[in-house]
Amino acid sequence: MSSALRWVLSLCFFIIIIFIIQSAAPFQVTLLDDERMLMSLDADDVRPDVSVYAVRVSGEPRTHTLLFPRPADGQTLPRPLQFNASYHGLCYSVSLMLGNDSSGSRAVRTVPVLTKPLPLDSVEMSDYGPSPETGVVFQIRSPDRNIYTRVNISFTEGRQQRYMLYKDFHKGKTVFKHWLSGTCYTNITFQLISEATVNRSSLVSCSHILHEPRQHRTVPNPPLNVSLKIIPLSGRGTPGTDLHGAVLKASQNASFLRRARDVPSTEEQEEEDPEEIDVTQTPLNASVTAADSSTAEPVRENSTEPLWAEPTGSPAPTAEGEEEFVNAVVPEYEDSNEPGSAMDLNFEPRVTPTPLSPILLELRWSPPRPPTSFDGFNIYIYRDGNSTETATVDENTHEFFTELSEAGTYWVHVTTLSSSGDCEARESSSTTGFTFYLSPSGEWMEQPQERPQAVSVKMLDSSTAAVSWAPSAHRYNGSLISVLSLTCLRPSISQRMENTYCSEENITSDIITSLTPGAQYRVVVYHTNGPLISPASEPVIIDIEPTGVRDLVVYPLSPTAVILSWQRPYNVAFRKYVLQTFFFNSATQTSQWTTYYEIAATASVIASVRVTDLLPAWYYNFRVTMVTWGDPPLSCCDGSTVSFVTAPEAPHISSVDYSHGTLYVRWNYGDLFTDLSHSRMLHWQVTAEGKKGSRRRYSIDVTRSMMKASLALPPGDIYNLTVTACTERSRNTSAPHIMKLDPAAPKSLYAVNASDTAVTLLWTEEGVVDFYQIACRPLGTGRDRTKVREPLVTAAHVVTVSGLQPSTSYNCTVTSSSYSSASDPAFITVSTAVREMNPSVAAISALAVLSVLLISLLVLFLLVLRKKHMELSRECGAETFVNFASFERDGKLPYNWRRSLFAFLTLLPSCLWTDYLLAFYINPWSKTALKKRKLTSPVQLSDFDAYIKDMSKDSAYKFSLQFEELKSVGLDLSHEAADLPVNRPKNRYTNILPYVITEQPQICLERFI
Repeated sequence: MSSALRWVLSLCFFIIIIFIIQSAAPFQVTLLDDERMLMSLDADDVRPDVSVYAVRVSGEPRTHTLLFPRPADGQTLPRPLQFNASYHGLCYSVSLMLGNDSSGSRAVRTVPVLTKPLPLDSVEMSDYGPSPETGVVFQIRSPDRNIYTRVNISFTEGRQQRYMLYKDFHKGKTVFKHWLSGTCYTNITFQLISEATVNRSSLVSCSHILHEPRQHRTVPNPPLNVSLKIIPLSGRGTPGTDLHGAVLKASQNASFLRRARDVPSTEEQEEEDPEEIDVTQTPLNASVTAADSSTAEPVRENSTEPLWAEPTGSPAPTAEGEEEFVNAVVPEYEDSNEPGSAMDLNFEPRVTPTPLSPILLELRWSPPRPPTSFDGFNIYIYRDGNSTETATVDENTHEFFTELSEAGTYWVHVTTLSSSGDCEARESSSTTGFTFYLSPSGEWMEQPQERPQAVSVKMLDSSTAAVSWAPSAHRYNGSLISVLSLTCLRPSISQRMENTYCSEENITSDIITSLTPGAQYRVVVYHTNGPLISPASEPVIIDIEPTGVRDLVVYPLSPTAVILSWQRPYNVAFRKYVLQTFFFNSATQTSQWTTYYEIAATASVIASVRVTDLLPAWYYNFRVTMVTWGDPPLSCCDGSTVSFVTAPEAPHISSVDYSHGTLYVRWNYGDLFTDLSHSRMLHWQVTAEGKKGSRRRYSIDVTRSMMKASLALPPGDIYNLTVTACTERSRNTSAPHIMKLDPAAPKSLYAVNASDTAVTLLWTEEGVVDFYQIACRPLGTGRDRTKVREPLVTAAHVVTVSGLQPSTSYNCTVTSSSYSSASDPAFITVSTAVREMNPSVAAISALAVLSVLLISLLVLFLLVLRKKHMELSRECGAETFVNFASFERDGKLPYNWRRSLFAFLTLLPSCLWTDYLLAFYINPWSKTALKKRKLTSPVQLSDFDAYIKDMSKDSAYKFSLQFEELKSVGLDLSHEAADLPVNRPKNRYTNILPYVITEQPQICLERFI
């Protein structure tokens, strides 16, 4: 009796003892139908001070409390309680609770109850993949809420009954690795066991066995030291004939021929004649001819050195295996013209097998590794993928002979057969075998077993590669290179760009052509011996770098968006474009390449993408790379880069103010967080476009750190004001700001030539004016005050107002008008002269008065001039004296005044009398007595500081105008004396020459001007 059986019997004994103890206790709990618990009270449990009896059942997630009903009339004990357990194989704790109305309940006795687990729903058994010879996988399915701690597995091994207790069932699955190879195991059953320990006592409950007993046979171990020999029989003698007859007899006395791997029965194998099967014959070496067969040395049957090395990669020929590349016959021998065949030769299909000289095939092997239960061996011989002979020999036969009479590719395999017992017969795995080729001429070629080593691929250019490998230790008659694109089928059909090597193609040349840049290829090399192919070399993965993009161009759309366009070569395979940007990040104070966008590859050779969320006036580098489908992917190329400076944003004019001829402008740019310290902004350009002025355009440049500017503009015009942000490549202008400047009032308003009925007004123009309105109103309260005169309208700067009353004071106003807007008026008070009396009387009176006045004025004038002459003598130079003689000669003096007033003025410095004359707008050198005052008029010494400040306003604008007026002064005066050779060394400057009229000795300091 085994230990496992004794353990099960002891568990059952403990269960019986526990039930006896429970039955002897006053409070009894009985398990009915393996899931119902019946709880009853005994007379000893009834107490006079207890009015409430209850039972508490714990063990499940929720604790249940049951109350005993009150005893019926005439009875002292309540009726028993019944509880249905929801879990099977679970240990419940049933406690008797006593209590009354005044106090709570308490537990006085606890009884453990272990429910019985339910039997299994299903059982499955399968081979353990890594080791089917000794391992088996058990998979069981248990009902819900069924709890167990172990599984009792019982089975029959041969004639012995065995038991195993397993607890390592993960999700109902476990692996057992200790069975014997090729052994038939029957009556396999599974029983669930639940265990619990309460107060140092063990509770055990076992489930019933309701499933059908299973049976399973492990895979036997394969035979050892399998060897093969090929012996030509063209000159065989009598021994060969006997041998051949024995071989055929052994093959015919086998159970039967198997073409679908049918296993013969045990009785048929027992009826075989072992004497006929155990035929011994001295085997010949494959390299020895038939003539020397009598001298060949025998080979030991248990030799551990087979003629051919055990192949490593040749699986058994199955329906799927025939389509594999290694086991398939090379197209040369299949009469196929598919691309990639080993040789470009065409053969006609054979109708009948080619006659072949008889060839003896000799197989020898050793028994499988013990312990293995086996009954014989199966021999399989396939020619060109079809089964030609299948034989079965008993376990004592370790050799097999047969004659080969047809050319082709043969695959020979020996397996171990195990069929005894009630289990299904099984044979060892067919992972090894022998492959060789018999040519029609009788030459045989062995299967190459050596893998090509040190395979390397060198790229010659983007579409051509050279394959090389280390020399082989054996001599083979050829090689085969298999090329397969790993990236061709990955993209969808619309994205596919490869059209070569999408399926595995075989070539015999060591130069691979028509490769696609950007693709990934797997290259495998085989040694060939006729149609036989060696195991594949280690695959070499080659990644071809993509070509990259070209003609990368940036098209600006806005300050924050651009369009990138590029082209790619036609012959390239890649997965996607990756657009990267490089710029200075002011937040992190770093510059780095970041991926902006990824675009899936398409068949189009031109691609474009819109890039948004850029910073205005910022420097960017854009790079587009190709990423391949390979693993790992390749990318190319970093040289596909273009730089670009984005356009600035348009500024916004925030405020405009005009005061005293100067326009003050302020503007905003971007938002509050816009940082211009790292931008490519160069400067701002403020521009004002006028409509009527002589100078239409006014502009000024401002540095980027300033967002305000001042611009001098003439009043009275309509201006289009804009602010432009400028970079080295582009600019952006703000929305135009249209403004209308009111005209300025006329300046320097004077009244001259007043008569008794008219007066002449003259003024200077300021800015742009369409016309002037002149109105004169009499002062006082007289009758003429109420008369309203129509204002005069003129475009000139001089007007004569007529129709005035004699001896009357008038308030005259001059108003400038431009674009229907009037300026503030300029005021002047004028008075008309008294009306003249009789001409003769008036003439006499006037002459008398004038004579007295003239004499007085002349004396006073001479005294004042003399005083003025003394004050200004230090400031007047030789240039201030005028040669009236030369003026008279040139006809510049009036003839009627030649002998009168200007005669004595020649004795005075011109800086004295010309100031007085010019003060009243009298030019003695002009035929007209009135002329507009120029900026070059003399200035009093007391007003000199104010004059300098006024002239220096607006960047010395008036000084520039004064300089323009002085350009024409003195162009008509002669300077011949200064050009004489004798006087040239005396000139201080070569381009400033003295006039002839200044070459007179003067009273003041002599110098050139």
